[in-house]
Amino acid sequence: MTRKTKIAVGIVGGLALLVAILVVVIATFDWNRARPMINERVSAAIGRAFAINGDLSVEWSRQPDEGGWRAWVPWPHIVANDISVANTDWAKAPWFATLKRGEFSLSPLPLLSQRVVIRRIQLTQPAANLERLADGRANWVFTLSESGQPSPWELDINEIGFDKGSVGLSDAILQADLTVQVDPLGKPVPFADVAGAAFAPQDAAAAPPRDYVFGWKVDGKYKGLPTKGEGKVGGMLALQDPRQPFPVQADVTIGGTKAAVAGTLTDPANLGALNLRLKLSGGSMAQLYPLTGVTLPDTPPYSTDGHLVAKLRNAGGAVFDYRDFNGRVGNSDLHGDVSFSLAAPRPRLTGKLSSKQLRMVDLGPLIGVQSGAPAPAQDKSKDAPAKPAGGKVLPTQAFRTDRWRDMDADVALEAGRIVHDAKLPLSDLSVHLVLQDGQLTLDPLRFGMAGGSMAATVRLDGSKAPLTGRAEMHARRLRLKQLFPAAESMQKTLGELNGDLALSGTGNSVAALLGSANGDVKMLVNDGVISRSLMEIAGLNVGNYVVSKLFGDDEVKINCGAADLEMKSGVMTPRVFVFDTENALINITGTADFKNEKLDLDITPDSKGFRIFSLRSPLYVRGTFGKPDVGVHVGPLAARGAGMVALGVILTPAAGLLALIAPSTTDDNSCATLLKQMRTPPKAPAPKAK
Repeated sequence: MTRKTKIAVGIVGGLALLVAILVVVIATFDWNRARPMINERVSAAIGRAFAINGDLSVEWSRQPDEGGWRAWVPWPHIVANDISVANTDWAKAPWFATLKRGEFSLSPLPLLSQRVVIRRIQLTQPAANLERLADGRANWVFTLSESGQPSPWELDINEIGFDKGSVGLSDAILQADLTVQVDPLGKPVPFADVAGAAFAPQDAAAAPPRDYVFGWKVDGKYKGLPTKGEGKVGGMLALQDPRQPFPVQADVTIGGTKAAVAGTLTDPANLGALNLRLKLSGGSMAQLYPLTGVTLPDTPPYSTDGHLVAKLRNAGGAVFDYRDFNGRVGNSDLHGDVSFSLAAPRPRLTGKLSSKQLRMVDLGPLIGVQSGAPAPAQDKSKDAPAKPAGGKVLPTQAFRTDRWRDMDADVALEAGRIVHDAKLPLSDLSVHLVLQDGQLTLDPLRFGMAGGSMAATVRLDGSKAPLTGRAEMHARRLRLKQLFPAAESMQKTLGELNGDLALSGTGNSVAALLGSANGDVKMLVNDGVISRSLMEIAGLNVGNYVVSKLFGDDEVKINCGAADLEMKSGVMTPRVFVFDTENALINITGTADFKNEKLDLDITPDSKGFRIFSLRSPLYVRGTFGKPDVGVHVGPLAARGAGMVALGVILTPAAGLLALIAPSTTDDNSCATLLKQMRTPPKAPAPKAK
């Protein structure tokens, strides 16, 4: 053996001996002696007092699944007992966190780059006290005590296993004071047993959700409301694997609101996605305000049950899908699918909904529609109409068109029955609502009413100021006896109402739109009955007075009522407004000013033959919509009505009303006879020979 060889062998042997000695020292070293140093270093790193108060031990073992030369590097398996982390100086609890026992395996190589990599950490009886003040300071935010900057160390944990533990939360911002207890279930519960088979992965390659391993309970207050609940979670939190669904289940009551969820979270560290069965119920939607910040009116008890799927890290913005939901408010139901996307340039709501019954007494508060409950009865004078309080009667509340530009929507609704007035329900509603760039469209808007049908199209453009609107409506074959179900005399009739409306206007309220409207309104009524009692039932005080003056207290048969009304700049003027009764032909002329809400109408009767008629003088209707003035023309004014109802005067407009006679009906229609007479030019008789 040469000298060089002996030196090399000596060096190698010396190094091997040193390694052996080091291994023996490390293996037999009492790590409790290192606790003061560890406590000091960790305290400096997190800016809080850290202490291992119990026994500290370390066992070394290789990790074969690391692969390559890293598989030969031993990892320390550290077991520490009775660990505590001090709280901030402003917190109420003395400790931020305590742990009866913690054990984990630490990868040694990343420590060189200030990274703490822990493959798995098992916590026994952990406890934490989380606090946040109203100014935003939170005790779970750690900073270096010297510089006040965040710690340069990075913590990387693959999995966390929980044993029995507790978490307390005191949050001034959320108005929360909660205590959460976590306990092992004893035996894992399969995910499908709790959430159901509907949550099975659609992709066969996708990782199935893990079993439920732990149960939890919560008690205290949230948003200042009494809160209580319980649920289940998985045993390991896969913080680094975004493909591993983490199972959750909860039944929570907050004030008067109950929520139940069951499903999974994906990428829980970053809250990447939700896949939950959601049930929500409460005594009133107004109780949701503390939880959502959205002001909702008082409603009857409500409930909803559906499948919530959310992609929170979607490139184009978070997307929430609420699928196959069944909702109920009072005795109204709603079903379908809705989707809400936080996309640019504005969020978008889409949905396809259906309902068997919608009651305005349930849903009216949500959409600003009165419930349809009858108003208190008022005493009515026998000889004059009861005059309502003066002032504007058309709705002047401004449309909040600025909110229309906050969101787009595309929602379709099909409803079998809509109850606004119990005596006159609507049926077979079909409506498609589109809100795009501040432009609101209802097309189509169809529903059945009184045995007939209503079809409308409404377009409101709120993208510019002032708002512009256009509405078209068509009423076909509305049965009079169903329009007035409380009128016994009307039940004997077979009459119908048909009509068309086409109006456009400008303004930011209903009153403004009508005050500037242009267009036409046409209507035909045949084979009806009119009486003072009917006007009382309909709540038409002016009509009550007019009918009383024209016909007294008798019921009078209406052969036909025809109206062709022109609207220009908010002023409605009749081209034709005539009623053919069994006693007289009644003609209405004048104007109705919707901008100023003023009336200037003349009602001129023309008695038929020698029939006794209670009034031969014309009536007038003046005043405002809110305070009309009705009376009888006297003196020379009465002569103004002479000859006004000559059929030849309304020859031209009559042709436009013929289209309103439903072509499908085989019944005789009295309006057809009247309108044909109106189309025939009057003929003067030949002078009598002397």
